[in-house]
Amino acid sequence: MNASMIALPVSQIPVAILAGGLATRLRPITEKIPKSLVPVAGRPFLAHQLEMLHARGIRRVVLCIGFLGEMIQRDFGDEAFGVKIEYSFDGEKLLGTGGAIKRALPKLGTEFFILYGDSYLPIQYAPVAETFHRSGKPGLMTVYRNEGKYDTSNVVFRDGEIVVYDKKAKLPEMRHIDYGLSMFKAHVFDAYATDQVFDLAEVMGKLVRAKQLAGYEVLERFYEMGSPAGLAELENLLASKPNG
Repeated sequence: MNASMIALPVSQIPVAILAGGLATRLRPITEKIPKSLVPVAGRPFLAHQLEMLHARGIRRVVLCIGFLGEMIQRDFGDEAFGVKIEYSFDGEKLLGTGGAIKRALPKLGTEFFILYGDSYLPIQYAPVAETFHRSGKPGLMTVYRNEGKYDTSNVVFRDGEIVVYDKKAKLPEMRHIDYGLSMFKAHVFDAYATDQVFDLAEVMGKLVRAKQLAGYEVLERFYEMGSPAGLAELENLLASKPNG
């Protein structure tokens, strides 16, 4: 491993949180507040996310925000729960999950995690980073053997490899699902223009076809608050575990 490939400790790897969407499934709650500020067990969801990230060794996040994002900046400032926070605004138009990351690259550096803004993932991040570095590939997706239980399975994961990733095609051999945490080298986004609207799924799909997306199978189930049912379930979980 040469000097340019020295693996960073998890405390030095930023997490990009994709929190710029309109959260239409949670309306009317999200008509006046962004999804990250939706109350869960008495606190804004982002508070739970940041607290959990800090407990896993993360010390820096970049919030990719759009709709009503100024409210998040006002409420959380530049540090919360021991985590430093920077903000990357989509601007005049929503850029999609991929476009938001492209815009945030100057704040993210050479490698970073990506976490969906509605995901609550009770896993350790260091082993994900270790697998990413060991793979030598420029991208990694965490997957969970979902069997269609919590959401629609969209990944064929075989022998430690992501063979197919497709959010539209429903193949019978899809047993796994994109867990909601990924990791990338910044150069993966070189092909895209700043302010180009594109989806992170497009980036992942290209990497899968080139056999350049590593896989990490997670055994703990995921939680999300992007839907009313998911929000209710997460409320029950966090209300019963006040310290996350």
